[in-house]
Amino acid sequence: MPRSPQELYKKMAVEKENKDSFHNKKLGKEGEKKARSYLKRRGWKILEKNYKTPFGEIDIIAEKGEVVAFIEVKTRLSDIYGAPSEAVSNERKLRYIRGANYYFMNKIIDCTVRFDIIEVFKSELNHIDNAFGQ
Repeated sequence: MPRSPQELYKKMAVEKENKDSFHNKKLGKEGEKKARSYLKRRGWKILEKNYKTPFGEIDIIAEKGEVVAFIEVKTRLSDIYGAPSEAVSNERKLRYIRGANYYFMNKIIDCTVRFDIIEVFKSELNHIDNAFGQ
C-alpha cells in the first residue's frame, strides 16, 4: 500500500502505462494480422512474421515474384499524431535495412529488395511501396 500521495500517483502511472502498453501491443498485432491477410489476397507469400534480428524486429517479410519486401506495419486509431507512416523514424529505417542484411546473410538469393510500410488506420489499409526510397 502506498504511504504517500507521490507513491500513490507513481503506482497509478505505472498501472496506466502497463495497461496502455498492453492495449498498444494488441492493436499492433491486430494491424499486422490485417496486413498479412491483405498481402496474401494480393498474391504475396509471407516468408516471415515478427522476424527477430540483433537490430530489432521486422514485422513482415513477404515475397511476390522477384521482389522480397521488408514491411513495417503501423496501426493507429487516430491521426492526432499524424499519419501512421510518419512514425517510422530514420533510426527505424536503418534497423530494417540492417535486419534485411542479416536475413540474407548466408543465403544466395537473386531478388529485388524493397522496404514498404503498411498503414492500418481505423478499418483502412494503405500500402506504401518502396517507402524508404521516398
